[in-house]
Amino acid sequence: MSDRILVALGGNQPSVQGPPAATLRAALAMMPGFGVKVVSVAPFYRTPALAGYIQPDYVNSVALIEAADPPDALLDKLHRIEALFGRVRRERWAPRPLDLDLLDFRGEVVLAEGPRGADAGAGPLPLALPHPGIAARGFVLLPLRDVAPDWRHPVTGKSVGELIAALPEAEVRAIRPHKG
Repeated sequence: MSDRILVALGGNQPSVQGPPAATLRAALAMMPGFGVKVVSVAPFYRTPALAGYIQPDYVNSVALIEAADPPDALLDKLHRIEALFGRVRRERWAPRPLDLDLLDFRGEVVLAEGPRGADAGAGPLPLALPHPGIAARGFVLLPLRDVAPDWRHPVTGKSVGELIAALPEAEVRAIRPHKG
């Protein structure tokens, strides 16, 4: 079990702060006001939207943080920060100015309750740890490797490198450093 808390950041729509990269920086700067210490942040990446969704590219990163809150309270704070930047949950996988996902909370495993994915509707999903999509999402794994290169999936035990190696090569090639 690790003492790390990892949060994914992403967005592909402008917010009151400007373009997506500016929104991610502003959200990181806001976290201490919510009792969240940002320890380190991976470089930003530009990534295409999930297959089948025609929308602008995303800017993604992962932050290593410290927080005294239990995971459900921390997730609530992350959702409150999203809302401050204009995130409105109307449709699953819709474009958004800010998305903050709790990826891993000190290696804890919390099984998801209720429906997931398209069956879950538009609202926030219930807490699940590690984040259910983490192992199959290059846009999360590449920046996660930058900020926590020795991270292992709490359920499978696979390293972040092993998870990246299992991704389709074309997906990994499509994820590129964000310039700007």
